[in-house]
Formats: sequence, C-alpha cells, structure tokens
Amino acid sequence: MKITSEKKDRPIKIIQFGGGVFLRGFIDWLVQRANDLGVMDAGIVIVRSKTRGEDPLSYQNYNYTHLARDGEHNDITLIDSIMGSVSASEEYSKFLSLAENSDTEVIISNTTEAGIVYEACPSPESKCPDSFPAKLCALLYRRYRCALSPMLIVPCELIEQNATKLKQIVIQHAQDWGLGDGFLDFIEKCSFRNTLVDRIVSGKPSDKLDLGYEDRCVNASEYFHLFVIEGERDERLPLDEVSSGVKYVESVDPYRTIKVRILNGAHTSMIPYALILGIQSVGECLKNDTLRAHLTRCLDEIITSLDGDKDEAREYADDVLKRFANPYIYHRCDAIVLNSISKFKVRVLPSIIAYKEKTGSYPKALVFSLAMLIKLYKSGLARDDEAIIKKIKRASLDEILSDIELWGQDLSPLKSEVEKHDN
Repeated sequence: MKITSEKKDRPIKIIQFGGGVFLRGFIDWLVQRANDLGVMDAGIVIVRSKTRGEDPLSYQNYNYTHLARDGEHNDITLIDSIMGSVSASEEYSKFLSLAENSDTEVIISNTTEAGIVYEACPSPESKCPDSFPAKLCALLYRRYRCALSPMLIVPCELIEQNATKLKQIVIQHAQDWGLGDGFLDFIEKCSFRNTLVDRIVSGKPSDKLDLGYEDRCVNASEYFHLFVIEGERDERLPLDEVSSGVKYVESVDPYRTIKVRILNGAHTSMIPYALILGIQSVGECLKNDTLRAHLTRCLDEIITSLDGDKDEAREYADDVLKRFANPYIYHRCDAIVLNSISKFKVRVLPSIIAYKEKTGSYPKALVFSLAMLIKLYKSGLARDDEAIIKKIKRASLDEILSDIELWGQDLSPLKSEVEKHDN
C-alpha cells in the first residue's frame, strides 16, 4: 500500500526554495508540528532550483515520512504540509504566479553556501534567471506589481549574515534591471532575517522499517534541532510555540560561530579525506581509527582558534562527536561533499587563519584537510559546479591557492604546508 494520498487542503503560506533532504527534515518537519498542533495552518510549495525530471514526491502526493531519532527519541511524523512543487526554469510563469497568492507570507531557502551570490543577468521578463537571488528578485517584483503585502524572508544557508547579503544582492538586481524606487521601497518593507540552522539530516534511513505502507521518500535525521532567527518574533512563523529549539534572538552571531566552525567545520574537514580513503558514511568515519584521530585533531585546532569559553566549545565538540556517531543516522559522505570549496571557505578557512594569528603557526590537521580537498577535486570525486572542478583539475597548486575567486583571499602562504601532503 502506497503512503496515503489524502491530505488537508491547506492555504499556501510558505514558498520554499529547495526541496532537498535538509529542508524536508528541518523546516517542513517543524511546520508539520505546528500544523498538527493547530499553531499554524500552512501549506508549502517547493521551488526546485535544478531540473531532475519529475519531483519524486509527486508520486505520493507530496506526502512522506520523517524519522527523527537518537538514543532517547523515536519521532515518526507523516509530513503532509507540502502542497506541490514547481521548476522555476521550466515553469517560469507558474513560478512567478506564486507571488500572486495573498495567503503566502513567508519565503524559506536553503541553496547551500554557493547559492547566495551575485550573478549579473538580463532583466527576467520572459526568461528565468539562473541564480537564487535573481529568481527571488523577480518573484518579489511580481508581488509588488500585484500590490500585495511584503514578505518574511528566512534564508537557511550557512553563511554569515545570510539574509543581509541576500537582501543586498536582491537590491543590486533591482537596480540593474531599473525596477524603480517604489520596488526598492517594497524590498525594504520585506523582513529579511539572518538565521542559524543546526540539525543533521541524512536522508534515506539505513535500516528497514515496517511503516505499514510504501514510502519511497522516507527522510531521517537526528532529533536535535536548533533554529535561531534574528530579530523580533514574527507571527507569520510561530515555530517557537512548538519547539524550544526555535529561538528569536537579538543576534545569531554567538550561535553561528561555534556551530559553523565546530560542527560544519568538522564535517567539511573530514569528508574529502574520508572519500579518498573510500569511506562512505560519517558513522564509518567515527569507527575508523585514522579518520577519528584526524577529526579529533581538527576539533582541537578549531577550539584553539576560537575566542570565548574553551570549556563550552569543548563540550559542544564532544556533543558533535556523539551526534556524528548516532546509530540511526546514515549520513553519506558523497552527500555532504557537495560544493565543498564554498563550504571550506566559510566553515574551515576562518579557523586556519585564526589559529595562525593566535599561535604563530598553521594548524597541521586543518591544512592537511585543505590538501585532501584539493586532491579530491583533482581525483574526480568532487561534486560541484563543473567549471570549478575543471579549473582545479587543470591548475597548478600555485594557481589554486592564489585564486581569490575560489577562496576569498590569497592562500599562497600555505603552499609549503600543503605541499607536504600533495602526493
């Protein structure tokens, strides 16, 4: 028996850029809890950024099961809050029409660290632009032309000041396209919120479950979840009423630094080496003596690089190791490795630079991770924009490290350290 095709016809209140396992196991799970408890009555429509044929969720009427588990919790939730999806590039008119719904109040996104970038492009009157910020600008402009209310915009990409940067790029596109002062005023009235998200979502579970129905899109995560939203509480997204893990705060910065540098930095500094060694999952990494020792050294160096309370950072790092070892999570290395260059720049490079400033020398384990990252891209195992992969494959080490476009700075001073592992 297929998972039930029945669902309540909810008003579409959320437009979600991205339909990957993370948002399905984080935002969509939280919204479902809010719907089930009567805190919200919100339908979600997913905007697919890349065309991969028919949306697999459509086979089961956009319903799926989410499992949130660890040693203490075993939460099994039927997600039925997604009302449908649209491919912006193939269904551009349908995509723009999403802005015409007066019920719609919130825009959520997770396009990875590589998604919030400025790419100059022609005015999108008839053709969908490629980048997420340009798509968002076109959508908001349609909203403005319909004289509907400004929106709450909540990006979940793991970059510093994610909403601030997204807003700046949207404004740049509006100016490029000559959309007028009235639209610029509308953008200012939209509420762009900086955020921090924290949950390990692995996707398809490794164990077989008897759910009593067929579900091709079962999604799995740890139970731990943290969603930090900067600014005053907004009634359009009252998720704090259904979880203590959702917090409206004055600043996300203290939460962001420790999470991105330790948890995400640990992932990104470990995975290239793991794939080179042929290891397939995070759980296997923790069972491998070589990888676990490497990860432990990376965490020690990251903690040294941080300001603030070292005991607090160490406690968080110990929790991260426990979360990585969660037996219910099969977190594939080849899923985590997506867009590793942009992730390394945000998650690991700041620790390398800060460590050097604090100690006078470069961190050996984190620099080794950089060498493994470059080796990964040259090996053909990387998953990234083809142009980036080709550039690194063809370039010398000098050219790679001095490429400011890749790293945001010149890493040539690291050459002698990286060369020690360049074999």
